[in-house]
Amino acid sequence: MLKWILILSASAALLSQGRAATQAQCSELLRRGLEDKNPETRKEAVVALSLAGQRGPLLARLEEMLRDKDVEVRQAVVVSLAEVKNKSATAALHKALEDEVPEVSFTAARALWARNDRTGKQALLAVLAGENKTSSSFFSKQKRETLRMMHTPRTTFLFALRQGARFAPVPGLGEGIASMQSILTDSGVPGRASAALLLGNDKDPAVLAALKDALSDKDWSVRAAAVHSLSLRNDPALKKELEPLLGDDKEAVRMRAAAGYLRLSAIQAGLGTRERTAPASPQLGAEQQKK
Repeated sequence: MLKWILILSASAALLSQGRAATQAQCSELLRRGLEDKNPETRKEAVVALSLAGQRGPLLARLEEMLRDKDVEVRQAVVVSLAEVKNKSATAALHKALEDEVPEVSFTAARALWARNDRTGKQALLAVLAGENKTSSSFFSKQKRETLRMMHTPRTTFLFALRQGARFAPVPGLGEGIASMQSILTDSGVPGRASAALLLGNDKDPAVLAALKDALSDKDWSVRAAAVHSLSLRNDPALKKELEPLLGDDKEAVRMRAAAGYLRLSAIQAGLGTRERTAPASPQLGAEQQKK
């Protein structure tokens, strides 16, 4: 009996070490992405972090990326921070309001306004006043882009996804809106990727099987969409499905797999904590007293 206890204890220790090593690999993969010389790689890492948690060192690194020299990277940071509902992210968005590039500051203003922050509302009113008085080129550009987006089918589909295909929210974790938006804004995204996103919250076992199959699709956007949807199912059992994608040849897939793995690991850790701290049932307590 003692022999089997020792074997099981050793197996559990090895499994725990393996999980820790994989989590460290995910964190390192994202860290390297944030520090890469290629701005597109940094942007992909920033976008992927919308799938990860709202605490920890990676969030601090995300906030630091507001100082990135690339405009699109900073704008992506603001979009990801908009999903983080805590004081630290709000403070970072206030800093982004001071960005010298209008696109970044305007995105920050909208994010703050969406969380009912008075500063965001004031910033938008100031922009509107500028349009009325001086025909601000900045606001005019934003207005033109908004009107153009209203006539873009892909944007309409994105809005429908955000409103209709709601994933179950988890405290402390993002909804992955930036990740989804990044996939859909690629003009070459096939219908399969869109379907993977749209069906992501469907509980039909056949849909789950299809999403798993999509992880090996030849098109990177389909793999990325499948990783996105599987991550937002919030099922730690799916970690093993994402792990092989950490070595995918496409950055957008690798980054999402890493962030998704960390997300599911955080959920798993939370479940373990609740199980350990759950009070014993009255019936169990009575039985123990009889003994």
